[in-house]
Amino acid sequence: VWVRDPRIRKNDFWHAYIDYEICLHTTSVCFTKKISSVRRRYSEFVWLRQKLQANTLLLVQLPELPPKNPFFSLNNAQQITERMKGLQKFLEQTLQSPLLLSDSCLQSFLQSQLSISKMEACATGRTHYSVAQAVQRCGLRRFHSEEDLQKDLSMSCDSD
Repeated sequence: VWVRDPRIRKNDFWHAYIDYEICLHTTSVCFTKKISSVRRRYSEFVWLRQKLQANTLLLVQLPELPPKNPFFSLNNAQQITERMKGLQKFLEQTLQSPLLLSDSCLQSFLQSQLSISKMEACATGRTHYSVAQAVQRCGLRRFHSEEDLQKDLSMSCDSD
């Protein structure tokens, strides 16, 4: 796993954030795709850690994320680099746990373009698509609506 290519994104004139590319190359049978790439921001890593902690019921000691810095600056290359290294270390250590590898939140975080709300809905069965289907769609295009997804799935997926 690699965390790289930090990019500044602007929501509007006053609000901006950095997202990072997460590249995964794996031979693990736990993952649908063997090679994937997604972009995630720090707040999404925080969500992932919270979900993993809740899902493992304290059976696994999760690695720490780099600390949230109230003075973090989008213009400070050293701070961005340090955070990026900390996020990579978090993922490397997380992927060492066999129990965590099977977590659907981790899989969709690393291999789908779903937002946090859609990852949560998918992981809890509140969508018409599975985590595996969301991962397969990654790289083709994002889910635009439930109707678009149903049309695409009915034309391209065999039912099990």
